Amino acid sequence: MEEYKRLKRELVAKGVIIDYYQDTMLIPNGNVAKWDLIDHKGAAAVVAVRKDGRLLMVRQYRNALERETLEIPAGGLNGREEPTDRAAMRELEEETGYTCDHVELLTSIYTTVAFCNEKIDIYVARDLKPGHQHLDEDEYLNVEAYSLEELKQMVFECKIQDAKTICAIMTYAAKYEGKLSDY
Repeated sequence: MEEYKRLKRELVAKGVIIDYYQDTMLIPNGNVAKWDLIDHKGAAAVVAVRKDGRLLMVRQYRNALERETLEIPAGGLNGREEPTDRAAMRELEEETGYTCDHVELLTSIYTTVAFCNEKIDIYVARDLKPGHQHLDEDEYLNVEAYSLEELKQMVFECKIQDAKTICAIMTYAAKYEGKLSDY
């Protein structure tokens, strides 16, 4: 593969969640191009499985879409060094009120590779213990529980459109469906 070379990186805007950069790139054919980069510190998400096999989901308003979405619990890392398994357990408790003693890595995804480096590690949590939500001041969400079959149907009907949630549901189904009684 030919070499790409970054000639310059300029910070265009610093945000609460992301930073926006513009890179000046030398591409293999000798041309110079301007590329956008959204820098994200990373995130963690969790497929929370109750003893009855139902998965906990959160329904919340998303400003970018101007509507509510149904998603798995997730959130940004408190810093690039925060272990993602700890962040997943923190988000589980904050958003659903449930806790667990450990999580298992299900998959890792990059959300939008063309212009963003956001990586989300997605975990599975079992042996959930009920507790209390600890929502951020600007958070308002409802916790709902669904069977895996119901969630897959919502994906097929385009009722769930959040990429991390679709990836989590379908990966979880592929890995554990038919084996759920073993867990």
